[in-house]
Amino acid sequence: MVTKFNSTKILIFSEDLFFLYLLPPIIFNAGFQVKKKQFFKNFTTILLFGVIGTVISFCLISVGALLLIQRIGISNLGIKDYLAIGAILSATDSVCTLQVLNQDETPFLYSIVFGEGVVNDATSIVLFNSVQSLDFSSIDTITALKLLGTFLYLFCTSTALGILVGLLSAYIIKTLYLGRHSTDREVALMMLMAYLSYIIAELLSLSGILTIFFCGIVMSHYTWHNVTGSSRTTTRHSFATISFICETFIFISVGMDALDIDQWKKSKASAGTSVAVSSTLFALVLIGRAAFVFPIANITNCIKRRESSKIEFRSQFIIWWAGLMRGAVTIALSYNQATRRSSTQDSSLMITSTIIVVLFSTVVFGSITKPLIEAVQPRHLKPSIFDSTDIPEDLRLQLLENNVPIIQRRSRLSLLMSYPTTTVHYFWRKFDDKVMRPVFGGRGFVPSVPASSSAESEEIS
Repeated sequence: MVTKFNSTKILIFSEDLFFLYLLPPIIFNAGFQVKKKQFFKNFTTILLFGVIGTVISFCLISVGALLLIQRIGISNLGIKDYLAIGAILSATDSVCTLQVLNQDETPFLYSIVFGEGVVNDATSIVLFNSVQSLDFSSIDTITALKLLGTFLYLFCTSTALGILVGLLSAYIIKTLYLGRHSTDREVALMMLMAYLSYIIAELLSLSGILTIFFCGIVMSHYTWHNVTGSSRTTTRHSFATISFICETFIFISVGMDALDIDQWKKSKASAGTSVAVSSTLFALVLIGRAAFVFPIANITNCIKRRESSKIEFRSQFIIWWAGLMRGAVTIALSYNQATRRSSTQDSSLMITSTIIVVLFSTVVFGSITKPLIEAVQPRHLKPSIFDSTDIPEDLRLQLLENNVPIIQRRSRLSLLMSYPTTTVHYFWRKFDDKVMRPVFGGRGFVPSVPASSSAESEEIS
């Protein structure tokens, strides 16, 4: 009515708005609120799913699109376009994961699916940018090695930047007393430092998603404990509230963009062609995810010795199912790809097909995931893997405290080989207590607040 029916663009999906303003608060809050012990306990599995799995999915979807889409009648796409399709459709929807999984009820599934989703999104974006920057006129081994090297560089530097900015924020609040004794200034400083990490990463052409996620983890471990009690309560609620608002706005924007009839008209494709392309892409998404979830899960099960730490088949199925949802990252990358092509018709067809995949996967899989978890993983029959983080540390870790050097060295090496996760956590905790916390603060650090009330000085755990 506002446009007198001359335009159907009620709310335009903006790629810049999404990546610069809506996505950062969501990813930061997820890192800030995540259960760190559960997340890092499964960190190896998360990296295998998020990095190796995404690369496998990227290859299968790209090859499948190259072989199948041409048979539908679309022949104007090049090698770079098919590789871009593989990167676009490999990106899972971390926002939907936050809505359908609960880290209190299903901590293991939440840490795996959401952790993989964050790494997956970062990997997909890195792959997409690498595809756009490389010359594929002559594909050889050097090109593949350049793609791998670019990915490893961006992954490591983005993670390091997030950790560095998180530690810097903790040091500033603990040592320089900048903004101390003022809840408004402490909360503002934490928000600005978190957003600064994302902006620096984007300016340096790194992965802002990885940077701000690990910045959130570090800030929750150190910076949050350096502020006053009232600031801790405020940050918890304000970060969650801002994240929820951004999530809501993303879903509204994606839904409104699907109603853009002009975009559908530009594709000039029949309903049969549109359905065929969308069905093909969605089938490739199903196959691409199954091709790495079940093999990687079974490989990790063969390596793990304890039965309680292995991933059961029903958990594997839920991990596969919950990761099928595609969201705003997929749409944003498809718009980015469309701006790089000269053919408006093919670009519109790929955008509309992507929207169909996103809407179908979000509505169908998103609505069924919670009932599926309750049916497959009843609450009164939670598998032991869910409670694995609550199991006391192996008694053999007491050998690490032995004063006999030979026994100490042998026990450390054997325990590291037999129980790598628990042993690394043990040594990290000792290093954290002796080196990191005296410098950067953290749990146990009580800021001096003159004339503060007992409510403000009370620690929020």
